Amino acid sequence: MGYARALVAGYAQDLLPPQMSTPPVSLELRLWFNPQLESRDFMIPGIFALLLLIVTTTLSAMAIVREKEVGTLEQLNVTPLARWQLIVGKLVPYGLIGIVDVVLVLFVALYWFEVPMRGSILLLFGITLVYLLSTLGLGLFISSISNTQQQAMLTSTFGFLMPMTYLSGFVFPIENMPAWIQPVTYLIPVRYFLVIVRGIFLKGVGLETLWPQVAALLAWGLTVLTLAALRSSKRLG
Repeated sequence: MGYARALVAGYAQDLLPPQMSTPPVSLELRLWFNPQLESRDFMIPGIFALLLLIVTTTLSAMAIVREKEVGTLEQLNVTPLARWQLIVGKLVPYGLIGIVDVVLVLFVALYWFEVPMRGSILLLFGITLVYLLSTLGLGLFISSISNTQQQAMLTSTFGFLMPMTYLSGFVFPIENMPAWIQPVTYLIPVRYFLVIVRGIFLKGVGLETLWPQVAALLAWGLTVLTLAALRSSKRLG
């Protein structure tokens, strides 16, 4: 901002005739989407995305690994359940918990912190379900590659959640990251959901603007769910 003011002031000084005292060009700032510079209006939508990521991924990461650790996976192996039925049965309870979290967080954001909702709350809720598909699928994938609950917790925390938090754009703007790291952020689903949730909360944009992020989020969720399904075989071994 200071650099822009200096440039405009220098340009105005060059245009200023000797007989004039008022610069012909002046710089006026207008903030479009957060004119009062309220930090909570920017931070709380981001916390909304991170909270859902941490809660649903951590819970679903314990889904299958708990069965392995206590030995009840053998009992599931002799049942007539198909692989997809086992996966759905494991993810549905945590999906319901995620939906309850969505309602609670939206209520707190809108009525306690009074964050403005300029877009459609139904659109936000619908896209959040796609986001939950990604976070639950990630947790299930972590569960399928872990042998103990401790291993699943450490893998989810240090292998996925922390890198996603720092590289999603929540802590540091992606534009300010080193050039070689910026392409890595395209592999992080939180990146897309942060754009979506802030766009709906602060800008009031709709699906006609956010569809690239929604498509990327859906593709990410289907991919990680497919990997988790391939790893979550009913057979021990």
